[in-house]
Amino acid sequence: MMLERNEELKELAIKEIKAHRETVEGDHYRSRYHLMPPVGLLNDPNGFIQWKGVYHVFFQWMPFSTEHGAKFWGHYSSTDLVHWELAPTALTPGDWYDKNGCYSGSAISHEDKMLLFYTGNVKDEAGNRETYQCLAESTDGIHFDKKGVILDLPEGYTAHFRDPKVWQHLDKWYMVIGTQNLAEEGRVVLLESSDLKNWELKGDVTASGHQEVGSFGYMWECPDLFELDGTDVLLFSPQGLEPEGDLYQNVYQTGYLTGQLDYKEGKLSHGSFRELDRGFEFYAPQTTLDENGRRLLIGWMGVPEQGEDHHPTREHKWIHMLTIPRELHYVNDKLIQRPVPELQALRHERVEKTASLSNEKIEWTEMNGTVYELLLHLKKIDGSFSIHFRNHASMIFDSEEQKLTFMRVSFIDGKEESRSCSIAEVRELRFYVDASSIEVFVNGGEEVFTSRIFPNKSDDSLVFKAVGEVLFEAIKWKFK
Repeated sequence: MMLERNEELKELAIKEIKAHRETVEGDHYRSRYHLMPPVGLLNDPNGFIQWKGVYHVFFQWMPFSTEHGAKFWGHYSSTDLVHWELAPTALTPGDWYDKNGCYSGSAISHEDKMLLFYTGNVKDEAGNRETYQCLAESTDGIHFDKKGVILDLPEGYTAHFRDPKVWQHLDKWYMVIGTQNLAEEGRVVLLESSDLKNWELKGDVTASGHQEVGSFGYMWECPDLFELDGTDVLLFSPQGLEPEGDLYQNVYQTGYLTGQLDYKEGKLSHGSFRELDRGFEFYAPQTTLDENGRRLLIGWMGVPEQGEDHHPTREHKWIHMLTIPRELHYVNDKLIQRPVPELQALRHERVEKTASLSNEKIEWTEMNGTVYELLLHLKKIDGSFSIHFRNHASMIFDSEEQKLTFMRVSFIDGKEESRSCSIAEVRELRFYVDASSIEVFVNGGEEVFTSRIFPNKSDDSLVFKAVGEVLFEAIKWKFK
């Protein structure tokens, strides 16, 4: 009976895609090289893995609405991280243990199978939540057989207990889960298993109030714990932080702690929290270790409960997208994010310019566009330098204040809004510009700004402006 319900939901999702394909694909804000929902709402990336030479990205998906609801797992696959194909729906909320949503989780390879671990969300008629950690298996990476519940809610935690990320260390399997204790304080827990079905709770890896984080929110979502360049990194998305200067400006944040994980005790000794992205829309990233030994990351280009009702793409029956894939490194006590080199395959036409500006602006028509990669080498900035995209968004570096700012026109009220970070110097800026997004990589990935933009369809302008003296080189590639 439940198998029939799951199949029925998959068929309904296919019908929804077909029914609204023209409306969705007719949106000029539709991305050219980012992953988006075929219809409806997309949020967290799930199950990011390279399996038998093929990359897989699953995603939280509500096919029937541009609002959150009982989530499915949508599925894209790729052989090169650039060209993606929509695969059949992987998971649907058709069983008693996930009837209100197949929530976020991860994927591993084991005994020639791909295994998906996810959170089953259940609510009773009164709205009370139950939560279960669940398993599904596949022998072909396309069709998944649900195996049911592998972990019930342990004592001491609320039902906000979700988003399992699983990995192997030596001869054991480990799982981190984001949660809150009964006092509604955010934390990440660690579990251990020898067979992937029976899990022992080791305890809190770390938590609000522990070590250098201080009081730090009421819920920690989407944890990801991995070793990188000799250091253990815990990524997570805390909820309930108050803004502090330029920090924590979005409704919810994403960042990381670094240190050393004691597997025996289940504790991470770590320093202070750092935000991973400085832009408007970035949340719930997930990493994987690919077959080349690279630690890759993809994030959700969105934030829960942050202006979602105002996204103009909703008129075209879709909302949200994922970031480009990024390669991670740990350098000088900091996570560095770099676009994967495979994206160079998108480059089509190259235009190169050099300019020396003195209290002036310049626009080269051959540099204009809506979908491209732009690389700036900044030779001299004495004053401030800004780049203006389609009269809608701009990147500004003030060398005296040592502040880098991304500014855009709000899609909520049409006013200017900004996100900033302090930085001593800006030597390089790399922009990945799409029809309705910008991702900015600063100084080789030392800082990153990820944001959605919704400019006028007919405006493709790109303007460079100096207040003071600026010398720079610009290289632009139009994308295929």
